[in-house]
This record gives sequence, structure tokens and C-alpha cells, in this order.
Amino acid sequence: MKTIATLLFVLVICASFTPQKSFKPGAIWPDNNGVHINAHGGGILNFDGTFYWFGEHKIEGKKGNSAMVGVHCYSSKDLYNWKDEGIALKVSDDTTSLIRKGCTIERPKVIYNKKTRKFVMWFHHELKGKGYDAAMTGVAVSDRVTGPYTWMKSLNPNAGTWPMNFTADQKAAKFPEKLKSWSEEWKTAVKQGLFIQRDLEKGQMARDMTLYVDDDGKAYHIHASEENLTLHISELTDDYTGFSGKYITVAPAGHNEAPSLFKKDGKYYMVTSGCTGWAPNAARLMTADSVMGEWSYLGNPCRGEKADITYNSQSTYILPVPGKTGQFIFMADRWVPNNAIDGRYIWLPVQFDEKGIPFLEWKDEWSY
Repeated sequence: MKTIATLLFVLVICASFTPQKSFKPGAIWPDNNGVHINAHGGGILNFDGTFYWFGEHKIEGKKGNSAMVGVHCYSSKDLYNWKDEGIALKVSDDTTSLIRKGCTIERPKVIYNKKTRKFVMWFHHELKGKGYDAAMTGVAVSDRVTGPYTWMKSLNPNAGTWPMNFTADQKAAKFPEKLKSWSEEWKTAVKQGLFIQRDLEKGQMARDMTLYVDDDGKAYHIHASEENLTLHISELTDDYTGFSGKYITVAPAGHNEAPSLFKKDGKYYMVTSGCTGWAPNAARLMTADSVMGEWSYLGNPCRGEKADITYNSQSTYILPVPGKTGQFIFMADRWVPNNAIDGRYIWLPVQFDEKGIPFLEWKDEWSY
């Protein structure tokens, strides 16, 4: 009986190694060890012909959204089959460390700096036991793509600096001491810089975030700021480890998070979500002629059944398909807050209508 049981176990494990040739959104996605990929809120770096997927390592149960392990890394040659490369950034057992075990590390993204030959990871960082009050962003670096990454610092961006698209009137604005939240007067004040002014000295809030490297090598940090009411797009320094002080506000008082950005035919597109906690909502599509330009709203890019809840998911990254110009993969997470480790991945092809506007449709299974 033991022999039969062992044989069955081996057969199950071997079955897990069957190469995949398609994406199956929402399904269990096994790695090379047959274990569901643990890289939530992630992003992908394409380096030297290999894809590297970095994401939040979750644990079982309701506390699974705390960073008890760190940032997980996987590698792939084809985007379908992934090898576990281990923990790229580990949380610390040192109780004096800002990235101590139990803090919050969300939406890690990694980019490569050709000048310094360093791999640079940014992530949304909250302090242990402080909820979402810190609203910081953290940066870590490594000489190797898979790590280990060394945490450098966490900060609130752009301290002492006004947005590039603020007017003199906005910089000089005076606000009443008490404003009723969500009143028209309050919304107007937010658009005029209520929270920018409040956080000017210490630096701005930075929660849900992504990174984008443009064709000229300039890198940008896009994040939800101002109590998640306004998006900020901030230029990074040439080494990608700091903020240059140049930034703009996007959709003030629009209540956006989960930004993901891509470029096609000279146009920039950004997909975001509304702010409804772990519950899904309708995605939002914006466009601009330059990263630091004026962004305009195009509507919900999703079509068909469950388009109003983004197919029960939330955006995290948009990946250009190498070797296939103009093709992109929309990456999203289907959160499971009561058992975070069971979170699923929704990958869908970005399609374009007759006017060249991006849109998404659900597919049970597909290949690029």
C-alpha cells in the first residue's frame, strides 16, 4: 500500500510539470514545483531574454496580506511556465528595521538601470502596526536580477516640491481649517492642492504604485497619493533610486489606485481602478501624449459580462509582448482577502478598436 501511495504521489507531482501552452485567467497557476505562483500585485522585468515576475509573497489566512516573508521572484522563457527563484527581498527580523516582519509591502516592481548596472525595486511600504498611515514608497537594489535585494530607504516623495502642473494660484491657496469630506467645497479644495499643501514639508503620500521606463531611459514612479484621491507621476533620478523633484498630479479628487501604464504609437495609456478596498470595481482608462502631459479620461476599457468589476480583478501591470510590436498583456489580481495566498491572476490580451483605443474582453483560455 505504501508503494502504491508513493507512486500516486509521484504521478501527481509529475503531472504538475506538464508544460503549459496557454493562459487560463483565474485558474491555479503552478510553478515548476507544482505550487501556485505566489507573486501578487506584481510586475515583470524582461532582461536578457528571460522574464522575471516579482510580486508579494502571501501566507495563508486573514493575516496573509502582511509581509511575513517578502517579495517573491519567478523566471520564465515563455510567460506560461515559471521557475521559482526564491525570495528576492526578505523582510527583517530586526524589530528596529522599517521593513521588519509584519510590515506591509505591496505592488513591487523592478527595473534595470543600464548606467549603474543595478536592478532597482520600488514598492508601496507601510509600517508594522500603523495601518496605511505612513503611505511611503521603498526602494531596494541588487547586482543580480533575482536578488538578494538590499533595502536602501523608504520615504514620502517630493518633499518641499510643488507639482509641475500647479499654478501660482494653487501654490498660494488658503483653505478653511475644517471642510466636510466629500462636500463640493472639499472636492474643490482637493483639486486646488489641499493635501499637496498639507504634505509639502514631509513629502507626499505614495500607496498603490507602478514603474515605467520610457524610450529615452527616463524612469517614472506612478502612485496613488493625497489619501488615494489623486495620482502622482514622479520622475526618478538617473540611477532610479530617488526622486528628481519633477512630478505632476493626474485626475485630482478622482479617487484612483492600481495604476498600470503602457505606450503605443506615440500615445501613453494608463489603466487604473476606483478605490473600494479588496472589492473589485470598474477599471478606468486614461491617455496622454506624454508621460508628464495632460491626461484625459476615456472610460472603462472592459467589455462584456462583469466588465463593471474588471472580471472580478484589479490591475497591477501591463506587459509589452517582446517580438510582437503593439501587443500587450493586461495583468491583474483577483484578491482573496480571507486567504491571501489563494489570490488568482487575471492575464488578458489588450485589444484595440478601429480608432486605436485599447479595450479588454474576457477569455477563459488564450495564447499570445
